[in-house]
Amino acid sequence: MRVPDPIKLLLWFLLALPAAVILYDYSRSPDAWPGDLLRPTGEWSARFIILALALTPLAQLFGRSAAVRWLLRHRRAFGVAGFAYALLHLAFYVADMETVANMVAELGAPAIWTAWLALLCLVPPALASNDAAMRALGRAWKRVQRLAYPAAVLTLAHWLLVHDGRTAALLHFAPLAMLQAIRLLRSINPTPRERTIA
Repeated sequence: MRVPDPIKLLLWFLLALPAAVILYDYSRSPDAWPGDLLRPTGEWSARFIILALALTPLAQLFGRSAAVRWLLRHRRAFGVAGFAYALLHLAFYVADMETVANMVAELGAPAIWTAWLALLCLVPPALASNDAAMRALGRAWKRVQRLAYPAAVLTLAHWLLVHDGRTAALLHFAPLAMLQAIRLLRSINPTPRERTIA
């Protein structure tokens, strides 16, 4: 029997902790309603997606850092956590809207369809974020994982379009945009070490 890795267990505990705090606060509030949890669950989803996408350019800049190398080894966990919080965000959105008819009625709004498309883009990478899928897909595995990039762009668009979301969205995504810009510039003339970072 395989013994669970205590480090991985601790990591998953930490990744689940924000959800536990959100749900605990919700359960203790007598005036709470599902719409109250849309912002925190959506923000945590975006944060983990940003972190997962930021790790490769961070590794290119600080590859000798033990902390960055450790984060890079566990990148899939951050991506899966981002997807899990997106599902939690969806669950509270459904509860807030109450009926399918209400959801369909606002589907044409840019703030809404960008969110649905972002979620759809996250499904294949999340389902493929395991060793078995990695072996089965071979070289195609990386192409599947790259769907996280349009998901991030759509998440940013969704966040910019929702009420009072512009400042927070830009503050969260600005570091990722800068890191990806540096990565793009370095890709023009990469060092041998940078070529080995996936």
